[in-house]
Formats: sequence, structure tokens, C-alpha cells
Amino acid sequence: MAFWDWKRWEKEIDWMALHGINMPLAIVGEECVWRNMLLKLGYTEKEVGEFIAGPAFLAWWEMNNLEGWGGPLPTSWYARQEKLQKQILARMKQLGMHPVLPGYCGMVPHDAKEKLGLNVADAGLWNGFQRPANLLPTDARFSEIATLYYNELTKLFGKADYYSMDPFHESNDDPNIDYAKAGQAMMQAMKRVNPKAVWVIQGWTENPREAMVDDMKTGDLLVLDLFSECRPMFGIPSIWKREQGYKQHQWLFCLLENFGANVGLHGRMDQLLSNFYSSKKNCKGIGFTMEGSENNPVMFELMSELPWRPEKFTKEQWVKNYVKARYGVEDEAIEKAWLTLAKSIYNCPAGNNQQGPHESIFCGRPTLNNFQASSWSKMKNYYDPAMTKKAAKLMNSVVEKYCGNDRSAMPLSGRENFEYDLVDITRQALADQARLQYQKTIADYKAFSRKQFDRDAERFLQMLLLQDKLLGTRTEFRVGHWTQAALNAGTTAEEKKLYEWNARVQITTWGNRYCADTGGLRDYAHKEWQGLLKDFYYVRWKSYFDALAAQMKAQTAPQPELLGGGLNATKTAAELFAMALPQEVKLDYYAMEEPWTLDQTPYSVAPEGSPVDVAKEVIDFMFNGQCSMVNGK
Repeated sequence: MAFWDWKRWEKEIDWMALHGINMPLAIVGEECVWRNMLLKLGYTEKEVGEFIAGPAFLAWWEMNNLEGWGGPLPTSWYARQEKLQKQILARMKQLGMHPVLPGYCGMVPHDAKEKLGLNVADAGLWNGFQRPANLLPTDARFSEIATLYYNELTKLFGKADYYSMDPFHESNDDPNIDYAKAGQAMMQAMKRVNPKAVWVIQGWTENPREAMVDDMKTGDLLVLDLFSECRPMFGIPSIWKREQGYKQHQWLFCLLENFGANVGLHGRMDQLLSNFYSSKKNCKGIGFTMEGSENNPVMFELMSELPWRPEKFTKEQWVKNYVKARYGVEDEAIEKAWLTLAKSIYNCPAGNNQQGPHESIFCGRPTLNNFQASSWSKMKNYYDPAMTKKAAKLMNSVVEKYCGNDRSAMPLSGRENFEYDLVDITRQALADQARLQYQKTIADYKAFSRKQFDRDAERFLQMLLLQDKLLGTRTEFRVGHWTQAALNAGTTAEEKKLYEWNARVQITTWGNRYCADTGGLRDYAHKEWQGLLKDFYYVRWKSYFDALAAQMKAQTAPQPELLGGGLNATKTAAELFAMALPQEVKLDYYAMEEPWTLDQTPYSVAPEGSPVDVAKEVIDFMFNGQCSMVNGK
């Protein structure tokens, strides 16, 4: 949501209202509060700019993970976000919602000890980024700074009934911190603003620390059990199980669903239903805690219905009704497609701890052993790729009936949903088949079958470009809808350049060279999107396959330098023997990736081609090996 404007936010708020959301997180414009606060503490505009992150990285700055990356923000950004947040809050309150505003939990710039003489705990580094420091609650100025923060927040956006605070997020226990006193100090600062306010905190890994919240009263704290469908902490079997749950504190059963806003079908239907209908002491509702929306609508619809259904039901019963509601028709082929998905890719089983969807093979940096694209996903196979292929074929089997010349068979809104799902399901099937194609290509290389390698590598690249073509038929799957939103947020050429760079970096390298390569952040928020596939991922894969082909060709000719001549004349026998073993091709991927992040070639938002026609082309390719594309691009 980094670059959402009011039109997009209004749509989101209305969606939330229609789905029963009455306590939305409202963090837009948080940087405005911090700017005002830091200036009053004596920081200069330049120093503020070095602390607050750029638009695409504000969320990680707000959770105490980094400083300054993607900035500095121009003053016009602050004005834009202040206005936008006021519109958002007005609309939320108009609909009877209780917005959750960000509270103060002690974050300060990492140099606050030198700059302000504060007693702080150094939070160290996060994947190569400097983290902000934590102001110790025992510091004499904690109350003063917390009050200053809330004064600035209230001036801009008013008071709230709920404040979100996640202190010491994803950090090891620090013996210098008295967690009980820290919790008391934060709670007291919040209560001074609104005595009836509730502290909202994530139930995530070490948080909330028992020492911090054990002495708090029931009703003062509301815990979001962040990953209830997979790794709950409320007391049932889980990696993160807490035997006594959250004790006296109230909490919400939450659906995380997606990390990094990655594109891919994914869900845990049986696990979600099983966990939801288990014993839940002090559970007061549900929550959506996804890192990215605009994906997997079926899971958001399923989760939204749970509070209204007192008795457990089966996913099969529910899916049939979902199909009718989504498309406005009852169709056996479409039902079969969705039931196939519900029993496979949408039914990630208990014990599988992967974070979000199965990541597309297209999106990973190429190696001889590609599996997941990011370094975080904890992927493990759990469904047969033949199932997504079957579902795609079933969806494509009825396109003439509903998207042909006679379009009266399906309501307009249903047809719009159908075409979106047709593309998404066909996309998933092609990505899954590409994973099989990758394995064939690597097997060719390992077997030194050079002609077969050339054929299979070319077929993989064709699949990647065909995926790009398919996704180009829907605005939602075009990289232009992301980059154009960033450009639209700017008022000058300089601002537009900064915002577009933010947008491009977040979905690719994420950080600088060190953070991307050594920190492991690259491809964390990868996207299977049109434009990104052909201009970013294709470049990596083509370069890699070319390098493998060149290596194989070189091995057919004499290589006397490997015997100790030329540049290897000083090498030892052990070193030469090591060189005699098969060598993994190593490419400087960051050098390929960074130019795309700096490029300003525009990407269109407008869809190209027919979703129906291109989906059929993909089906023909998967089942018959035929494709209208010749020689790649």
C-alpha cells in the first residue's frame, strides 16, 4: 500500500466494511508525526531525512528494522500523507470503525545517545541495515519523549481507542532492558492520552514477552495472534505454542496468508478451519495480518465468514457456494476446478511451515539447485503440479460458454472475476510446469547432453515469456500498476524518480549490494508480474543458461591452463585438483539487477491482449507443446 492514493484507499476501506472489519490499522502519515517530533527534539531536516525511510520501506522503519533506506523524503510527501491519512480516518469513522493508530514504544534514532544524551539499548543491525535504538524505559526522559510523540500524533490525527505498539520486534532478549518496566512505561504513556485506550500488540515469535505484560489488566492489551492458520501461539500444538496462551489477555485469531506480497495461489483451508474451531479462551474476534493483499481472494472470503458460522464446516461444502457467489452461476467444470485447488494447493497441511505461496521458479536467482526464490520462505512441496494443471484446463474448458460471443450466461461482475481467476490459475499451472522444465534442463546439463540442454533451456525461456504475455492481459498482474502508482505520487521529476526507484528496488534487490547478497533480502518481495518477467527475470535466466552452455562447450576443447599453466602457474597440486572438479557457474547477479532498479523506462497499466486467448495459448503449450512465440521475445 506504499503508493496508494485516496481512490485506492476508499475502495479498500469499503471492502473492509463489507467484510466486517471494524478495527483497521491506520499507519499512513506516521512519518509526519516523527518528523515533527524529531524537529522539536533538535534534529535537523537533514538528520530527519537520514532517519525516516523512503515510501516503499516505511513499514520496516516503523517496525524498528532500519533507518533512512529509500529516503530522504521530500517535504511534499509529508503534506500528501497527512492529507491522505485525514481522509482515511474520516471515512473509517464514518463507517463506524475504530482506527488503530501507532503508539510510542521507545524507538529513537541510533545516535540518540550522542545527540540527546539518552540511555538507549543498541538494536544492532538487521540484514545489514542499521536499526534504530530503543530508549530504555528507566531513562528520565522516556515519559517526556513519549508525551511529545502523542502530542504530535493527536494534533495531526486525533486520539484513538486503540494504539499499536510492537516493542523489541524480532530481537533477542537484552539483559539491559527491564521488560516489566518497559511495558508499564509504554502503557502509562498511552493511557495519559486516552485512559480507555487499548494497546494492540503482535503475537509473533518472542512478543509479547511475558515479563512485559503479565502484570497488565485484562482489557488493556489486545494480542494479534499473527499466524493463527499455521503457527498459532494461543495454546494448541505449534512451533510457537504457549502452554497458557495469552493468559488473562484478550486476543484475535489472525490470517497471515502472505509474506512479501508474493504472487501465487496459497491457502491452508483445513488447517484454518481446524484451528479456528478449536478451544479459544479469551478470543474476541478475527484479524487479517497479511504482508500483502490483492491476492488469493478465496482465502480472504473464507476467513471473513468464520465468525458468522458457529459450527465447523468442510471446505468442499463452502467452495461450491463460493463459486456460485463469485461468478453468479453454477457450473460443474468450475466447481471441479476449485475443488481440485481446495484439495491441493489451497490445502497446505499442518507441519508445513512455509511462509506464503509456493514461489515461482521464474523469480529466483538461477543456480543448479533452484527451489525457493527468497531466503525466507521455508518452502516444502505439498501438492502435485498436475493438480494446478488440471484446474487450469477445467477453467479454460468453459471460456467459450461464458466469455464468447454470447456473454449473457454470466453476470458482468462474475465474468470479471472469472477472467481474473482464469489468468491467475493458468499462471500458477504454467509456473508449476516450468519448475519441472527447469529440472529437465539441469538434468541435461549434468548429463552433458548439450543439444537437449539447448532445447530444454529454450523451452524454459519460452515459458517465462509466455507467462509474461499471459499476465499482461490483466492490469492487476502488470508491473506498471505498481510503478505507475509510485510515479503518480510524485509532483516533480525528481520526486517521481525517487518514488519509482523505491518501487523497483522493493520488489527486486530490496537493499544495496551487501543487503541483497549477504543480508539475503533480494527477491523477498518478488513478483510474478508482466514486465518484470521479461525485463528482469528473463535476463538472469538467459545469462545463466548461456553461461552453462559456454562452460560445456569449453570443456569439449583442450584447457591446458587447468594443468598449471598461465594464470594458474603458481597454484598447488591440491588447488589444481579442486579446479578439476565440476565448477558451479557464478554470475554477478546484482550487477544485472541494479540497472533495472535505476531504469526509468515506463511500464503501462493498460492490459494487452485477451485473457481468454492467451490462457488458451498457455493450455495448448502445456498439453501439446505448441506456442505461437518464436525465438524468445
